[in-house]
Amino acid sequence: MVVPSAAGTEPRKITINDVAKSAGVSRQTVSRALNDKDEIDSDTKQRVLDAARALGYRPSRFARGLVRQDTMTIGLVIPDLLNPFFTEVAAAALEAARTRGWQVVVYDTGDRAEEERGTLQVISSQVDAVIGYFSCPESELEKFTRGMPVVLIGREQRTRFSAIQIDGTAGVHAAVAHLVARGHTRIGMLDHHTRAEPSIRHEWFTTAATAHGIDGGMVVGADQTADGGGAALRELLGDHPDVTAVFTFNDIIAIGALREARRLGRSIPEELAVIGFDGLQLGALVEPRSPASRWTPAGSARSPSSRWRGCCPGWRNWPPTTSWSAVNCG
Repeated sequence: MVVPSAAGTEPRKITINDVAKSAGVSRQTVSRALNDKDEIDSDTKQRVLDAARALGYRPSRFARGLVRQDTMTIGLVIPDLLNPFFTEVAAAALEAARTRGWQVVVYDTGDRAEEERGTLQVISSQVDAVIGYFSCPESELEKFTRGMPVVLIGREQRTRFSAIQIDGTAGVHAAVAHLVARGHTRIGMLDHHTRAEPSIRHEWFTTAATAHGIDGGMVVGADQTADGGGAALRELLGDHPDVTAVFTFNDIIAIGALREARRLGRSIPEELAVIGFDGLQLGALVEPRSPASRWTPAGSARSPSSRWRGCCPGWRNWPPTTSWSAVNCG
């Protein structure tokens, strides 16, 4: 947060002295509260923390000697590092930051709301800017990151924050058109089911199916794991045994579906075509391979919004391109 200054001058940043004045305590007491020292009582500490949050004050990591003054530190928030997609995003972010002499702190929230909230509570005092995946309400994001640059990746809802948004409409339409052109009319989808509502990729799929005059309602939720993909395919085929093609939320779910299809005796792609969405490098190991038009996860990590350009010199505006990845399809 900044305080307006006289006309023609730069706005003034909130300082520790502003927090002390607001909380009615000394500068030293503010420092102790922000550094979680035991020398002050809990009520005073909370009053200081509330004042700092209301003012949008962030303690200077440089003043505390955590990093050199010329080092930029980015917080990268990832839902699940065990998912190869997010591993590729993290690797690309580290590479992009390295070329600029920046540091990256990676936070893994385990795709859990409580872990995400816990990360938000500490991240503003540890990094200079944040980029990553958040599912929490924007009011929470603003509460804990006030005064620092934030770039959201893959946020499906409209947002007032800077964001790297993935438009996969054309890619999913191309994937469905590809299947329809090969005679498939019973096409199901394995969606990501740990969210409260269907994903935007579900919406893209049903819109594409409707455009081709086929049923887009054969959808089953899946965990974002290979085992989750296998279990979801079993459920889908149990409910709709005449399905001959499947579009999946991501490549990991697709790989699990492929494994389960073979276990069930379905030949790939003659009896069951499977299309994933991501373009993971891991997909190159899947056999039989087929040509793929893909959006690479690395594009996300290398594509920060233009808002970063003023706050974090060195980023450039590079919108990501998105398409579907044919994992194994006829």
